[in-house]
Amino acid sequence: MRLHHLELTGFGPFRERQSVDFEAFEHDGIFLIAGRTGAGKSSILDGVCFALYGSVPRYESGDKRLRSDHCEPEDPTEVRLEFTVGDRRWRVTRAPEYQRPARRGGGLTTEPTRAELEELVDGAWIGRAAKPRDVGLFLDEVLGLNAQQFQQVILLAQNRFSRFLLASGAERQSLLRALFGTRRYEEYARELGERGKAAQHEVDALGERARTLLDQAERLVAAHELVPAEPDREAPVDLAARRTAVDLGEQRASYRLDTLARERVAADDARTAAESAHAGRVALAKAQSELGRARERLALLEESGAQVAVDRRRLEQARAAEVLRAPLDAAGHADRVAAATAGAAAAADAAWAHAAADTDDLDADLAGVVERLTGELARWTAALAQEAALAEAEASVADASAEAVRLEADIVALDAQRAQVPAELARLDAELEIEREAAARRDPARLRHDETASRLAAAVEAERLADALREAEVAHRDAAAAAAGAAARVAQLLQRRLDGYAGELAATLVDGDPCAVCGATSHPAPAESADDPVTDDMLTAAEAERDATARHERAASDAAKAARERHAGAAARAGGESAAALREHLAAAADDLAVADRAAQHRDALSARRTQLAAIDAEAETSRAMLAELLASARTRLAALTATVDTVRHAVDEARGDHASVAERVAHVTSIRDAARAAADARAAALRASTHAEQTRADVERRIAASAFDDADAATAALLEASEAEALADRISAHDAQLSATRARVLELELELAGSPTAPVDLVASQASLDTADAARTAAIRAERDAHTLVERLRDLAMQIDAAYAGVAARAADAAAITRLADTVAGRAPNTMKMDLETFVLAAELEEIVAAANLRLGDMSSGRYRLQHTDARAARGAASGLGLEIMDAFTGQSRPAQSLSGGETFLASLALALGLAEVVTARAGGVRLDTLFVDEGFGSLDDETLELAMRTLDELRQGGRTVGVISHVAAMKEQLPAQLAVEATPEGPSVIRQEDLARV
Repeated sequence: MRLHHLELTGFGPFRERQSVDFEAFEHDGIFLIAGRTGAGKSSILDGVCFALYGSVPRYESGDKRLRSDHCEPEDPTEVRLEFTVGDRRWRVTRAPEYQRPARRGGGLTTEPTRAELEELVDGAWIGRAAKPRDVGLFLDEVLGLNAQQFQQVILLAQNRFSRFLLASGAERQSLLRALFGTRRYEEYARELGERGKAAQHEVDALGERARTLLDQAERLVAAHELVPAEPDREAPVDLAARRTAVDLGEQRASYRLDTLARERVAADDARTAAESAHAGRVALAKAQSELGRARERLALLEESGAQVAVDRRRLEQARAAEVLRAPLDAAGHADRVAAATAGAAAAADAAWAHAAADTDDLDADLAGVVERLTGELARWTAALAQEAALAEAEASVADASAEAVRLEADIVALDAQRAQVPAELARLDAELEIEREAAARRDPARLRHDETASRLAAAVEAERLADALREAEVAHRDAAAAAAGAAARVAQLLQRRLDGYAGELAATLVDGDPCAVCGATSHPAPAESADDPVTDDMLTAAEAERDATARHERAASDAAKAARERHAGAAARAGGESAAALREHLAAAADDLAVADRAAQHRDALSARRTQLAAIDAEAETSRAMLAELLASARTRLAALTATVDTVRHAVDEARGDHASVAERVAHVTSIRDAARAAADARAAALRASTHAEQTRADVERRIAASAFDDADAATAALLEASEAEALADRISAHDAQLSATRARVLELELELAGSPTAPVDLVASQASLDTADAARTAAIRAERDAHTLVERLRDLAMQIDAAYAGVAARAADAAAITRLADTVAGRAPNTMKMDLETFVLAAELEEIVAAANLRLGDMSSGRYRLQHTDARAARGAASGLGLEIMDAFTGQSRPAQSLSGGETFLASLALALGLAEVVTARAGGVRLDTLFVDEGFGSLDDETLELAMRTLDELRQGGRTVGVISHVAAMKEQLPAQLAVEATPEGPSVIRQEDLARV
């Protein structure tokens, strides 16, 4: 980056326009910005920074007093800078916000912030941006540095000179990133991180199924307690250990299955043994019990024999009728069902007749009708959804059509407006050319006006002084006359006194005696004695009067001389013209100046209007392209929507038929189909019930015919309730069985129990043993079945787990490698230095900067100090790799840069800034630093160190670089012939004088 020209108007201490031609210093390579304290040396750098960034280093906070306090309300404030970046030349113009007189009415109005960026293309300045925000964004891309970075490497302002030296690693990284364009390495790290995450996500996705299967297996193992619970033992977290645990669970499940199989066989054997033992005891107890009961019952049965005979006959009839109970009940139920289904069928037929009254399906096969209507409803139901969406689609078509019409109207209106732009631009250019020519006469007109005003003031003063001159000359004349009279009177008195002396001498003359005056002895004409002699007092008074008038004459002479000089000076300044003539000239000059001022204002307004019109036209062109794209898209969408609506409308019309809507037709046909289906179902049910009733009646008749009953009523009368028949049967059975069997049983039991114990046998214990053995057998069978299912499930899950983890292993290694690389590049573990890839690259660049800086710092510090790059890890986990230390050769120890004194910090910062500029300039694609500024700091150096620093700065002229230095040091004024002198005028505002003492 190289600066060419700077103009400051109404900025800082400068009221009038001040120009700085940096190109004039390219031959010298280094120049001094000199001036008294407060004159405005740093304001030149403020102007550069304000032009580029719209901000000033000294006013980052607080009142931003950019406008000169010396400005009148109508004076402008503006900064204009020409510079080159790469091979492109730019010109940026900025004006801060300030108060100016309102153009209409009285008072002040706010002049807003203004900015304009132009590029020199083929010898003409082409506007690139015309708003402060747009100019700022455009310059961000052009410069490649933000304001803070610019102040660290190009404009080394007061209190910021050592910022790069003392900056933190993060701040230094931000600056180096902008200078060397290393953001792509950050993108590399980010992309690697994303690839690592993607690979890990893929592995996680592949492993999710394996983990899910493993979780299922572990839940099965835990649920069935295949692994013994140990309170002090933690659950395995390693996948291999978890898989081994599943295998162990499967083995234990198999072992449990074998154990349960053996337990089930043992339970079978135990139940068989318990059942056999219980059966023997039951037999013995039964024999004992039966013997006693048999004897008792035998007596009772023999007594109740007659009644039993009656009950027997009744039971035989009931049993004979009981065979017919089920057929009789079935026949009655079938008759009731047949009647009910017949009624339902009649109601369904009536409903069908009503529903199908207007159709041709009344006499058709109901199943066929139902099938046909179901198929039609399927088609119409699809059309029903289309009918519901038709209104929305038609509304979309209307909206799309309206949008297309609106876009067409906007394009037509925009084209009509743009059609007027060329003529308007031509008109503006013509007017602008005229106004520029007229405005070019403003400075001569102002000069002529000011000169005429000055001459008029001088002429008025000359007229006023002419009267004073006449009065002074009259006074001088009178004083001269009075002085001459007084002198004549003194002369007369002297003459009279001399004459008196002659008379007195003549009275003493004697012929023949020599005269006391002339020595003559002949006295032919002796003087007569005076009648009024002159006394000394008379002569003294006359001489006093003479001296007084002489002094008065000299004073009058001096006054007249001064009046003549003043009058002559005023007349000379007036140019010999009268005040009246000059007033006419001044009025004409004022008119010319007003015309030129109006032309300048009109020129600026026209220029702004043209720039605004061109920008509006460019925006309109962009807007038209966007509108054209939107119109094409709207037409395409309209065509698609229209085609869709036509298709849907055709389908809906076809599905609607004679009905008002598809929904109405679907509802109507659904009611017909439901009626047909209900009628068909009711008829089928009635037919089935009628058939079943006939079958059951026929079965009853066959059974009655084969029985001992005459008819169904007799059989029904013979029937007994179950409880009654059961009670009767029990009594008869007990009597028959016990009577016939008890007699034989008594004998049998007596023979059987012969020799057996007579005490009653306990059956409770044996029954309990049998129940226990039976329950154990049932439980063993169930447990064996569950264990077999568990083993099969675990084996299946184990096979699925192995297959799933085989797929995970195929991607895990790649994912781990990518993740490790991404973490290393991003400065995470296993990167022990916590240095990311971009910082690693910038650390290499910083090492070169330090090496270049040390070449100068060693000379300036007489070999004592040397900058040292350190990649030591920063505290509290911060990123490392961009640290700077100072190696002190006197102690052999490195120490922080903050420990340097003010002068040492200045030297180190200067060397670092110069090394930074050298390395950055040498990098292709970096920011070239062709112009540098150093604002103060040399006053902190001793004479020897100052000489070394100056020698270092002088070396910078190699390679075409230009360095501007601001300093009060007198020695620098002597060593640097190229200078910008900033001087404060007696009136207050400062001016800039550009001079080269070496060429004067």
